[in-house]
Amino acid sequence: MSEQKFGADIVTQSLINHDVDIVFGIPGAKIDRLFERFDHPQAGQKTPKLLVARHEQNAAFMAQAFSRITGKTGVVVATSGPGVGNLVTGLMTASAENDAVLAIGGQVPRKDLNRLTHQSTDSAALFKSITNYSAEIQDANNISEIIANAFAAANGPKKGAAFVSLPQDVDDAPVTCDALPEVPAAQQGPASLADLKWLADQIKNAELPVLLVGARGSDDATVEALHSLLGDTKLPVVETFQGAGVISRDLEEETYFGRIGLFRNQTGDKLLSKSDLVITVGYDAIEYEPRNWNKENTLNIVALDTVAVEIDNNYVPKRQLVGDLAQSLNLLAEDIKGYEIPAAGQAVLKEMKADLKAASEPTYTPAQENLNHPLDVVEAIQAHVTDDMTVSTDIGSHYIWMARHFKSYVARHFLISNGMQTLGVGLPWAMTAAMVRPNAKSVSVSGDGGFFFSAMELETAVRLNLNTVHIVWNDNGHYDMVKFQEEMKYNGESAGVKFGNIDLVKYAESFGAKGLRVDSPAELNKVLDEAFATEGPVVVDVPVDYTHNYELGSQLIESEG
Repeated sequence: MSEQKFGADIVTQSLINHDVDIVFGIPGAKIDRLFERFDHPQAGQKTPKLLVARHEQNAAFMAQAFSRITGKTGVVVATSGPGVGNLVTGLMTASAENDAVLAIGGQVPRKDLNRLTHQSTDSAALFKSITNYSAEIQDANNISEIIANAFAAANGPKKGAAFVSLPQDVDDAPVTCDALPEVPAAQQGPASLADLKWLADQIKNAELPVLLVGARGSDDATVEALHSLLGDTKLPVVETFQGAGVISRDLEEETYFGRIGLFRNQTGDKLLSKSDLVITVGYDAIEYEPRNWNKENTLNIVALDTVAVEIDNNYVPKRQLVGDLAQSLNLLAEDIKGYEIPAAGQAVLKEMKADLKAASEPTYTPAQENLNHPLDVVEAIQAHVTDDMTVSTDIGSHYIWMARHFKSYVARHFLISNGMQTLGVGLPWAMTAAMVRPNAKSVSVSGDGGFFFSAMELETAVRLNLNTVHIVWNDNGHYDMVKFQEEMKYNGESAGVKFGNIDLVKYAESFGAKGLRVDSPAELNKVLDEAFATEGPVVVDVPVDYTHNYELGSQLIESEG
């Protein structure tokens, strides 16, 4: 006689049917049967691998990174009340940054849903505004269909998070039904053929067409199609921070013209302002608001995307070409083959390439004698990172320097949170990269503020023996990205940006990780040599001179306001 099945078994089988092989999370009483199934499956029962984190927010970040890197759905599971509440920042970040994440949250038994009961909260309502889908299961027979719809919503034309609330008595309910098989996702065709022909004519008649490639343009299929197009027709490309790496090394010299994001004083900003046709490819306004790169509101824009754009005072495309990006780019490539940018446009590109190279080797004042210049740190990281490695940058002043100056030639190997600019993502993202790309070192770059938002996960990294190098830019206890911008805004004054120091080396060692410190700028590369040669997690304390941030932000084209 077969063993009794419960709601938890249907959840587990639904995940397996949707090709989920790893689940991140933290257990609790309201969802314990599901965790029991993960760790103790019945005979012959397949279950995803369970990875227990130290905090639900970090588990959500890990699921987000899993999605961004693999293109599959990241899954995170947490218990009711505060467990679910701790998922909010991670799911908000995933939705803002086009990463498919399914969160399953425990809930009190249905009889307690509308009572002031321990850990009772309307969690489905909590997530409505920050996910693509949020629902609570009321009947064990509906578990599989709700999970199936959550997967579909998370993986729609604009990927994002989905949330399913699982009451304890539904998790525990005996069931006789089976989980639904995965329904193949609806496939998009290319954009309108007539519109693609029209766009090809626009390009052929333009003096300086420019592609602005964003987050939705960085998946494998789209990048392959983009490379094919650029191999035949050399169009200039500007990346958003989340589009980093869409231009390969062999295409760099002729087609790469920098990244845009945050301050409006980059080569990409200048090139867009000179273009007579800007084609956005998978660009999302949250990455870098149109009021920055089209502040004068004079650009001729066409949007190529999987979804309709959000119309904005500074983003009114002449046409929207909505459909599968890879298919659309492949058709467009055929129609524009043989096009060459006219002499006037080539002259601008020559000027912009010189500007980009000058920006890569700027002349800033020297760092304080015992501290490291941000550009020297970026250069040292660049020298130690190979194309197969993943670099995950946290948020802080270091992120501005890294996003501008660190070069990446493989899409989704330089991970940046530029939709929500969420503090604390660097370490958990790097850990996930080490799990799913085990043949290459994984690197995170954090400030000393952001690092400690998720630093407890060092225990998880040590437990799993992950090959990670966590490089911490230490400015002696400040939230510096806030500090320097406040000082620029308020005549040198800042508020609420100072915190106490923690010995990073001792902290790392207390977890069983290796801790290293750069005691002088002359030792920077030597210390990184040791870090990258070490098996298992390493934390590197790099004292940095952030006074150069003022030079970074002092030459804005115009205010961002």
